[in-house]
Parts: sequence; C-alpha cells; structure tokens
Amino acid sequence: MNRGLRVETCVLRKGLILLLAVFGLAGALWAADPFVGTWKMNPAKSKTSYPQYPLEGSFISKVEGQDNGIKVVEDLVPANGNAVQRRWAAKFDGKDYPVEGDSTMDAVSLKKANPDTINYVLKKSGKEFASGKWVVSKDGKTSTSTGSAKVENQVFTYNIFLEKQ
Repeated sequence: MNRGLRVETCVLRKGLILLLAVFGLAGALWAADPFVGTWKMNPAKSKTSYPQYPLEGSFISKVEGQDNGIKVVEDLVPANGNAVQRRWAAKFDGKDYPVEGDSTMDAVSLKKANPDTINYVLKKSGKEFASGKWVVSKDGKTSTSTGSAKVENQVFTYNIFLEKQ
C-alpha cells in the first residue's frame, strides 16, 4: 500500500467517524425529552380563578429524565413567604407515585399524551384534587400547566406559564 493511499484512507476514516458523531449527537438532541430542564413560572402570564391561591411569588421546577418518566424537585415560595419544596419521581404509566414535602398532596400520576404533553392527576389520601396537562411549546422555551383543582369544596382553574431557564 503506498503512502498516498494510506493518508486518503486515514482521512476518510476520520471523516466517517466525525460524520457518525454528528449524526449521533443530532439523534440524541432530537430524542431529548422537552420537559427536562429548569422551568420558572412567569407570574404576570399565569392565571387562576381561585382568589385564595394567587399565582404570585416564585415557582421553579427542576426536571430530570428517568426510565419512561421524570424526577422533579419544585421550589415554591408564595407571596406570603411559606416556602415548600415538593419532590417526586413518576413514570408515564398512569400509576400513583409518592410526593414528598407538600402537605396538600401525597401522590401524582402521569401519562404522556404525545412528546410535548403530559397529563397528570394530583391526589391527597387517595382522592383526586387536581388534574391537568403540561404542554411544552414547539420551540421548547416555554410551557403551560393548565387544569382544575378542588379545594374546600370550591373548584377552580389555573394556567401556569413557565419559561425554560
């Protein structure tokens, strides 16, 4: 084998390896879960029909991917200052999974309707008190959590607008 052919073969191999690496990276990014990341509520764009539950203060949700589900840590600091850190991990199978750190709920169940939408149910002592859907925008920069809840026999709706950090 002459030296010129060896150099061309080496360059061709490096080019092929680089091409495969680029396609592999593109595939990994394409397959990434749009929910994974840190989300921060924009109170000015969020709404609720329940006057005792104003969407003021701070709400940050840190989401990690896991086998057919997500792991979430939510830091809530309402305008009244009573901070809560809610932690949970759930699969997209519709089964109940425990929620820690929040006295208003003790279980969550999730189902993925499509790659950009998660339907959820929140429970306390086995009884549903809230349900809704979380939808990530096509560009992946914003999302909304919309639904309804029942607190003290009063049903209300909410629309929480989140921005990816």
